[in-house]
Amino acid sequence: MAGRAAPAPGALLCALLWAAAAAAGGGPGDNPSPGAFGRVYRGAVNISAERVYAFAYRSEPGQVDAVRVYVNSSSENLQYPVLFVVRQQKGVLSWQVPLIFRGLYQRTYNYQEVSRTLCPSEPIPETRPSDQIIFVDVASMAPFNIAYELLVTRLDNFQLKTNKAFNFTASPSQPQYFLYKFPQDVDSVIINVVSDAAYPCSVVSVQDIVCPVYDLDHNVEFNGVYQSMTKQAAITVQRKDFPGEQFFVVFVIKPEDYACGGSVPSSIHGNVNRTWNLQRTKNLQVTIVPSIKKSVYVQAMFFSFLGFLSFYLGSVVVAFVHYIRVQRKASAGRLSPEHGSGIMTSSQPISASTPEGSSYGAIDESSSSGGHQLSSLERRPPAGSDTDSSVEEESDFDTMPEIESDKNIIRTKVFLYLSDLSRKDRRIVSKKYKIYFWNIITIAVFYALPVIQLVITYQTVVNVTGNQDICYYNFLCAHPLGVLSAFNNILSNVGHMMLGFLFLLIVLRRDILHRRAMEMKDIYTLDYGIPKHFGLFYAMGIALMMEGVLSACYHVCPNYSNFQFDTSFMYMIAGLCMLKLYQTRHPDINASAYSAYASFAVVISLAVLGVVFGKNDMWFWVVFSMIHVLASLGLSTQIYYMGRFKIGECYLGIFRRAVMVLYTDCIQQCSRPMYMDRMVLLIVGNLVNWSFAIFGLVYRPRDFASYILGIFICNLLLYLAFYIIMKLRSSEKLLPIPMFCIVATAVVWAAALYFFFQTLSSWEETPAESREKNRPCILLGFFDDHDVWHFLSAAALFFSFLVLLTLDDDLDTVRRDKIPVF
Repeated sequence: MAGRAAPAPGALLCALLWAAAAAAGGGPGDNPSPGAFGRVYRGAVNISAERVYAFAYRSEPGQVDAVRVYVNSSSENLQYPVLFVVRQQKGVLSWQVPLIFRGLYQRTYNYQEVSRTLCPSEPIPETRPSDQIIFVDVASMAPFNIAYELLVTRLDNFQLKTNKAFNFTASPSQPQYFLYKFPQDVDSVIINVVSDAAYPCSVVSVQDIVCPVYDLDHNVEFNGVYQSMTKQAAITVQRKDFPGEQFFVVFVIKPEDYACGGSVPSSIHGNVNRTWNLQRTKNLQVTIVPSIKKSVYVQAMFFSFLGFLSFYLGSVVVAFVHYIRVQRKASAGRLSPEHGSGIMTSSQPISASTPEGSSYGAIDESSSSGGHQLSSLERRPPAGSDTDSSVEEESDFDTMPEIESDKNIIRTKVFLYLSDLSRKDRRIVSKKYKIYFWNIITIAVFYALPVIQLVITYQTVVNVTGNQDICYYNFLCAHPLGVLSAFNNILSNVGHMMLGFLFLLIVLRRDILHRRAMEMKDIYTLDYGIPKHFGLFYAMGIALMMEGVLSACYHVCPNYSNFQFDTSFMYMIAGLCMLKLYQTRHPDINASAYSAYASFAVVISLAVLGVVFGKNDMWFWVVFSMIHVLASLGLSTQIYYMGRFKIGECYLGIFRRAVMVLYTDCIQQCSRPMYMDRMVLLIVGNLVNWSFAIFGLVYRPRDFASYILGIFICNLLLYLAFYIIMKLRSSEKLLPIPMFCIVATAVVWAAALYFFFQTLSSWEETPAESREKNRPCILLGFFDDHDVWHFLSAAALFFSFLVLLTLDDDLDTVRRDKIPVF
């Protein structure tokens, strides 16, 4: 009743203890002894004598009271351990001393000093204090006395505060856990845990307010979210995942370090046990800070999309300026047909004088057959007669009589010009290169769908099991959204998709303008400049978009098993760029799409084998290095001796021819190489590739996928540098737009590589060691260094593609029999 006075607290506690003694009475040792918090109790137990202690306390309204029990026993007898049982209002907790932990190879570690935090009673909504009681039973089945020590304390710092660091120690037999409640205005927090020492290996777990709390090495993974840790760990926790708006943060020290990358203990035979006690104590500091708000997500999305939409705006401006310039030139009569330079109205022959007195490739009035040789326009069918007939396509590809009959002449000429290697029908060659586009779309669909399914499964496993060691995120800057654990790493790949689509639009515009010029029979389109074939450009645009898609898939759950998803289309981009660069001056003899994609398939297969066997298997590196060196020699011979780039054809005669060239030019008469420029390129290229092969054989890098990608990129850069140098040596110009693209490419690639080498995680190491490299966000509080790499690499690839697209625009008014081949 409201008017009744409350009984004295001491009287209530005495009554509780008396009632407990009466209920438990009946045998020796069954009478509980009243216990006091903070006092050490010493005693001995055996099979006929056990001890029961009763600890009573009063809980205030809305307060969470935590109690910690310390026990110790000097006995190392594993046959007769001391058993401790703690009974609470809603649970029982028990353990033995010595406490046994099992490690690798069934190795055992015995701890004689144990301390455990009891699961706290839930705060009740009552307005008055409530009385609680805890029983601690100490017993043993030993026929002799075993001494023990007992200490029960109430924890004053059990609840963690926001933005306030808390320091403590833990060991395998003395785990710790604390309570955290979400403030009213906080929806997400990041738990930062640091330690000065990497070892002993530890585990950080976030668990719901449920008893029992899993705080031992063998059961900490049963509930909640957890990470292994050496020096640093970070877990993002959202309010929506905990209906009670509070959770436990559990810290467990593992008995061995192999899970964190430490030394693996040797196998021990027999029942050999060791007492470790304080040897594996670790000092930890935990700080819980609020995570970003929803408004930051919106800002990051706007930044990502608007930043790359600016490229669209810039492209529109450049296209508009180009349109104005063309209109002015047309109005000035520079491209007017009345001046006799815009439209070819007759089959006017084009002379093709070349050095050394050679007339090969010239479109002349006479021919070897004595008849009239058709000019390029006469051989070309009408513009409106395009057909998609596969029969015509095959016949034109395989039975070009003039190409087959003159092939040897082309091979043996010292000076080749573009007219020598652009004699096939433009329609047929364009269809050939369009196959690159359609094939890469097919490859992308069949490759991407299983990848998406797999990474969704990975993310589901992470969410269901709570094992955050599966994925190698930068946990200090991993912002979840929905089911995704690191949305920022996925969003940052939007640049690849947007700029890839923009490149497709730019190529489409050029393609449409080129078709219109062909329909008008513009002489500059028909017989001047580099032949325009856009199939490879379309394929490059699709590859850039797919790189964004697959990179986003990889970053759903980045780990050792799916890293090849992030690199597969990088190989294809590098390969397609090299093919496009070669196709520019060799339009008729470039590799077919089938051969090229088959080669890429071999490369990706080797990448998979390298991931599986490349760690420690020496035989794999020997075989791969031999394949690498032989492929470099075979390809070099094709390019040097025949002036062709047939990936799909590889004969033993190639190597025999290479030996003959070396013997004839270098040993027999030591003469100057016939193709000096090509020889210099191929010597440098082979030295680079052989260096890669030797490096791989000696060091055997674990990141085999990046190793292969490095080979591709170095070869591409080498060939691009050679192409630009030879272009300048041939007195050709670099127009302002390609010059700007080259400078932008170099600057953006340099900035991108700086952020790429800021390693934030590494699946080459254990998850705990990888987290030592984690860093906070650097851009908008949302993106980390690797996200900036995504942004800049997308822009760098876009500018690189523009370099290939515009590099030879200065040759649009140069006759093809004046454009050298190199």
